[in-house]
Amino acid sequence: MKKSDIQDISIIIPVINEEANLGRLIPYLRAVADTPEKLEFIVVDGGSSDNSMEVAIALGAIALSSPIGRASQMNRGARSAKGSILYFLHADSYPPQAYDSCIREAILHKDTAGCFRLQFDSRSRFLNLFAWFSRFNFQICRGGDQSLFITKTQFDALGGFDERYRIYEDNEFIGRIYNHSRFTVLPEKLKTSARKYRKNGLLRLQYHFARIHFLYYKGSRPEVLYAYYDKHIKSN
Repeated sequence: MKKSDIQDISIIIPVINEEANLGRLIPYLRAVADTPEKLEFIVVDGGSSDNSMEVAIALGAIALSSPIGRASQMNRGARSAKGSILYFLHADSYPPQAYDSCIREAILHKDTAGCFRLQFDSRSRFLNLFAWFSRFNFQICRGGDQSLFITKTQFDALGGFDERYRIYEDNEFIGRIYNHSRFTVLPEKLKTSARKYRKNGLLRLQYHFARIHFLYYKGSRPEVLYAYYDKHIKSN
């Protein structure tokens, strides 16, 4: 395949006070990509008080501002993206070697959206067990930490992320993908930070995540989910 035929990927990274992680992540993404020249990096800031925007610009990324909330931030990035494939990634998550080729190969096989399997930067048996379940292609096993790739055409057709959700926006959107198109879980692993577990406690945080899942499936409004999260979970 000629390089001119290779689809561009727009990598969209929502941030709040992530200057240190951005300084590591963007060089890493370039270093392990098969075709870094076919990547577009878009960092969308939700109101940082650090130098996240300056770091993003210095590393050659497009830096955008948005109202706080990952749904708003990721939609903002998607609107400006030039790539035919969108790849949503957290600032503390590191996809595998040749992740760009893995994503394109999945798209060529008619999978319009998908993610990688999950791995934590921790030796915790509990977290390793939790990550092990990410190999299964069921909606309940999905989460934003696994990253998400999707064709821009499919993203637009589904209407993007629901900005009423301050949290759980990734799960809600992935649920719509499962209902309307093909979703794939690639066998390669993405390594993500366990910092939120270290801050909140493993069992305590997983319990509160389970409660949020329960509230969502019970039909609770987005603001109810956020109020529960804000009360019980310490942010990064």
